[in-house]
Amino acid sequence: MNETLKVLESRRSCRNFKPDMIKEEELQAIIKAGTYAATGMGKQSPIIIAVTDKTLRDQISEENRKVGGWGGDFDPFYGAPVILIVLAKKDIMTYVYDGSLVMGNLMNAAESLGVASIWIHRAKEEFESDFGKALLSKLGIEGEYEGIGHCALGYAAEPAKEPVARKDDYVYYI
Repeated sequence: MNETLKVLESRRSCRNFKPDMIKEEELQAIIKAGTYAATGMGKQSPIIIAVTDKTLRDQISEENRKVGGWGGDFDPFYGAPVILIVLAKKDIMTYVYDGSLVMGNLMNAAESLGVASIWIHRAKEEFESDFGKALLSKLGIEGEYEGIGHCALGYAAEPAKEPVARKDDYVYYI
């Protein structure tokens, strides 16, 4: 079977990461793959914020935890040392779809390199908050962006689970 198809079939979300930082060359390759996602009319509405600083990562985790309504000891990023935050420019009609394709590219590229991943939601709410707006301002990012998702990355602390069977009515042929 083609290697790309193998990756698409084998990728699973990871909910238990080792604390080890991923290799820089892996991170750069994953990010680059994200920048090659298809976007509506080639407008490239998404941006990626790569968070490898543990202090900032923990602050973002705390904001995400608060939005999700979990208790103080829960880490919504499951210990992943790297968070790639995808946002997209809201004035582009296809921004949500564009950002979603970036997320897919990030996760599949990670899998191809032996790096585990998971899509974590609540980026929209984070970047509508004062915390998120301040972070964008600090980074010099201007414009109306919406958080699409967080791609948490790291090395899996345990083997991936087997995939569930695909549902019978997934595809209809005409």
